[in-house]
Amino acid sequence: MNPQDILREVFGYGAFRGPQEAIVNHVCGGGDALVLMPTGGGKSLCYQIPAIARQRAGHGITIVVSPLIALMHDQVGALHEAGVEAAFLNSSLSGEEANAVEQRLRRGDITLLYAAPERITTPRFLAQLDMLHEQGQLSLFAIDEAHCVSQWGHDFRPEYRALTVLHERYAGVPRMALTATADALTRADIVERLQLEDAQQFVSSFDRPNIRYTIVEKKDASTQLLRFIQREHTGPDWQDSGIVYCQSRKRVEEVAKNLCDAGIAALPYHAGLDGAIRQKHQNRFLREEGLVMVATVAFGMGIDKPDVRFVAHLDMPKNIEGYYQETGRGGRDGQAAHAWMAYGLNDVVNQRRMIDESPAGEDFKQVMRGKLDALLALAEATDCRRVRLLGYFGETYQSPENGAPRYTCGNCDNCLNPPDIWDGTEAARMLLSTIYRVKQQSGMSFGAGHMMDILRGKVTEKVTQYGHDKLSTFGIGAHFSEVQLRGVLRQLIAIGALGVDAQAFNTLYLTEASRGVLKGEVTVRLRASVSTPADRKAKRTASGAAKAAPIALDDAGQKRYDALKAWRGEVARSHNLPAYVIFHDATLAAIAQAEPHDLEALQGIAGIGAKKLEAYGDEVLRVVGLPA
Repeated sequence: MNPQDILREVFGYGAFRGPQEAIVNHVCGGGDALVLMPTGGGKSLCYQIPAIARQRAGHGITIVVSPLIALMHDQVGALHEAGVEAAFLNSSLSGEEANAVEQRLRRGDITLLYAAPERITTPRFLAQLDMLHEQGQLSLFAIDEAHCVSQWGHDFRPEYRALTVLHERYAGVPRMALTATADALTRADIVERLQLEDAQQFVSSFDRPNIRYTIVEKKDASTQLLRFIQREHTGPDWQDSGIVYCQSRKRVEEVAKNLCDAGIAALPYHAGLDGAIRQKHQNRFLREEGLVMVATVAFGMGIDKPDVRFVAHLDMPKNIEGYYQETGRGGRDGQAAHAWMAYGLNDVVNQRRMIDESPAGEDFKQVMRGKLDALLALAEATDCRRVRLLGYFGETYQSPENGAPRYTCGNCDNCLNPPDIWDGTEAARMLLSTIYRVKQQSGMSFGAGHMMDILRGKVTEKVTQYGHDKLSTFGIGAHFSEVQLRGVLRQLIAIGALGVDAQAFNTLYLTEASRGVLKGEVTVRLRASVSTPADRKAKRTASGAAKAAPIALDDAGQKRYDALKAWRGEVARSHNLPAYVIFHDATLAAIAQAEPHDLEALQGIAGIGAKKLEAYGDEVLRVVGLPA
């Protein structure tokens, strides 16, 4: 059976998307591959179809390296629903259950086996792979979330480094590494660490056109978040699913409680919670609609929930890769989603401090500072966010019609409501001059708030105590607001013209790059703080539509769609799987629109393979045939 037939008969799709076909054909032919494809782009099919094809051709089993238990469970469940023999080996299994899987492995009863990297490199597991290899029954290694192998990646896991044993021990077995996020540095590291120098690289566009990017200045972050969710992601009788990322466990708990107190169903998730509670919360989020998960970055990798309508950051991530990966968990179904972030001066200071205080070597710290600077530039940008985001990954934003470069996307805050720009060079020079004079006068350094008080001529106990009201710069910046000056400080830190001493209570100091600003050789241009009611209206419209079916349906069709969703929920609960594993919303909408009256009419609908047609066809026809 060729890959196209497997795609249609097993998974129920008539055509491959983007580079999938080229990847599948290359791997089916025994080639190594490095696959970079955005979240929701269909990475799993790129190794699942070759696994099926190569086993049917007599090559044996595919081993999938996966870092998460929950992801293994759901992917194996989805394969079972499609009629594919798959299993996983992880710590959630009892000894008896694990032995049963190993026996199936030896008998050749499994097409795909999922396992964590730390298990794969154990002597016991390698001995089983040796046996399969000797029998010519080791078909393919698929290394998912491959960015974990790189120290430059946003989610480095040392156990991934040991996977070099696969190439060294089983040199003739094809390998493919897959990830949704890797800049050029991380990509090169993946190739080197996994010895994929001869692998063909397949790099898809990083663009997620259905995601709207919004970055706002942090004022009262909890209130800003609540307003964002209430205005754009809740209605009288519905609430969107979403993820809110916070930096600390304490903050996660506080935000989850605040949302619940405001009537928004929210759950906390962080490494400090009991493992059983974490698992329960994750299962609820995956299986229920209209829940908000408030989490640290401990949550998210491999989360396949397709109907996440927003991802919010209350604290700035460490780098653009982390931001891209986390925001990419929204809108996997291709429907409208929103990436919203609030950030402020403290975020910049805290991230700088974490880098400076880390035990890493100076070379590593320098790379991390560069990555943080790129994220700061994105946050402070006054032009198109999407153009900058894609540019970071080495991609030019292009017109789909003729490939010409594009400079606006029409789906980020800066494009929807271009911000007013003001020249902050004068304010920047005043701030740097104040920092210089304070240090010269008292031999001490102070924090941002104190410097702004001096510049704005604010008489405080601290200002008078140190005689800073006598400085020549006292009050000369009274015409600048505190909001404006905070923006200037963020920009100065972002361009390296101002340093933050984490060891001395986050005090400010001048750097070599301060000289260019003080001399007027460097211009500091900033966005003005603006209200964006038109943007809010546009976003609310896009989000509100997401509660209906993914395609336009008449009233009768919408009733069929709702009935199908209710039926799907019952099936999913009985199988202990997320609803989308049974059928995606798009498949249900297509069924509702077609109003099929027999199994033959169901057969051509995307997402309905042979096994699902056999298992659910009659029930689907019964539900669709209910009186409207």
